[in-house]
Amino acid sequence: MYSFIEEIQEEKEVMPSSKAYVRDLKQEQKTARARGETKKRAKRNAARAKMKEAGVAVAGKDVDHKNGIEGGNGKNNLRVRDVKSNRSAGGKKGNRAGKSAGGKKGMASRWGKSK
Repeated sequence: MYSFIEEIQEEKEVMPSSKAYVRDLKQEQKTARARGETKKRAKRNAARAKMKEAGVAVAGKDVDHKNGIEGGNGKNNLRVRDVKSNRSAGGKKGNRAGKSAGGKKGMASRWGKSK
């Protein structure tokens, strides 16, 4: 039975917001690799495994890189934090709140003080 949805999918004119849209996962993975996202994910997974191996309770918490992922997975760069504080803390640059906004990590950034 040939349905209307199959006809639309064959034409490739389906908008991403429509119900008939089918994601191109191969293309998404290729794009993620080009951006270096898979390497960062691997480093995050390795950091979590390292903390578990060291006997630190990480269930329900985030493993935080103090100096960012580029700082490596050394014991001096890793710490366990609760999810809310880790994800609300700033990122690499600036004094805006939140990692996604590029703000600084740490408590000083919450009160507008620079380090």
